[in-house]
Amino acid sequence: MPNVKTSVPYRGTPEQEARLREVIAQYKGKPGATMPVLQAAQEIFGYLPEEVQIIIAEGLDIPLSEVYGVVSFYAQFSVNPKGRYQISVCLGTACYVKGSGDILTAVEQHLGIKSGGITPDGKFSLDACRCIGACGLAPVMMINDDVYGRLTTSQVAGILDNYK
Repeated sequence: MPNVKTSVPYRGTPEQEARLREVIAQYKGKPGATMPVLQAAQEIFGYLPEEVQIIIAEGLDIPLSEVYGVVSFYAQFSVNPKGRYQISVCLGTACYVKGSGDILTAVEQHLGIKSGGITPDGKFSLDACRCIGACGLAPVMMINDDVYGRLTTSQVAGILDNYK
């Protein structure tokens, strides 16, 4: 398994780990257990760091490489923590031709992180996505459930500062 390190250390609690072990116990020995256990683990922890993947592999008595293979294959799983404010910049065709690549760059520069990253304080995480479904408002950025459309790079700092 590749060594994936984030700027935010693993902060799983004993309570979260106990909940995960309960889920593992429900599925242990059942065919197809990996997916529902991973889904539950991501719900419990918010992401699937290496430490959680190890607990799952040991608990289900399967190789860690198998767990990581599933995690890395499906887009629904994340090995990186998410911030309190999850930013998604749409890079779908409509948004991209209207400058969303520049919007993404402006967000990266303002927060000092790259797409897929999280700020050291855990407040913001940033991801690029393929389509938000608001093509008529291109270019579009979402922060949690708030949609910002017809963006310009000069608006980015002000929008982000409202969340600080």
